[in-house]
Amino acid sequence: MRATAPRRAAALRDAAAEDYAPLVTGHLRSLTRALAAAERHATHLETWGLELAERLRAGGRLLVAGNGGSAAEAQHLTAELVGRYRDERRAFSAIALNAETSSVTAIGNDYGFAEVFARQVRAHARENDVVLLLSTSGGSRNLIEAAHAARFVGASSWAMTGEGPNPLTTVCDEAICFDGASPHVQECQLAAVHALCEVFDARCRALDAEERA
Repeated sequence: MRATAPRRAAALRDAAAEDYAPLVTGHLRSLTRALAAAERHATHLETWGLELAERLRAGGRLLVAGNGGSAAEAQHLTAELVGRYRDERRAFSAIALNAETSSVTAIGNDYGFAEVFARQVRAHARENDVVLLLSTSGGSRNLIEAAHAARFVGASSWAMTGEGPNPLTTVCDEAICFDGASPHVQECQLAAVHALCEVFDARCRALDAEERA
């Protein structure tokens, strides 16, 4: 029979001669504080979810980009919209620009890393679209250039970052800034992605019901 998790942890701690449990509880407690602070953005997230439902149902598109862990959250959000979040509904147009590996590497090679998202925004974004840029630092030049590109083509630019104001929030139309260390900012981004999807799906259901009535 395999040892229980507490017994295995105790054995590993004995072997290491050190207790690492406070690192786990410390991280989780810090995350709890960061998520509690993030509640102040609830109305803003609600607004974004409602607006995305209106725009995407009308044929608009969501373009999302980020670096590192934020790139993963960008793909997470677009997957929820193209696929589904929980309940069955039609697919909506959403692209994670950082997932376009051939475009990212070709643009980076030919034009420099600062252009990897901006050139895609200029190619894909239109006036009714939203460009959502995720960053823990708010200082990534490739995201800042993407915001400039969104303004050039007439798309709306939204930022979801760590502590603000920062360079990215100053060039985007709207921004939500989370408190905490960068790991907690990314964890708050994930929670925000799911909150957006909750509102988005609820609004889509309501609009679908109105159209059937």
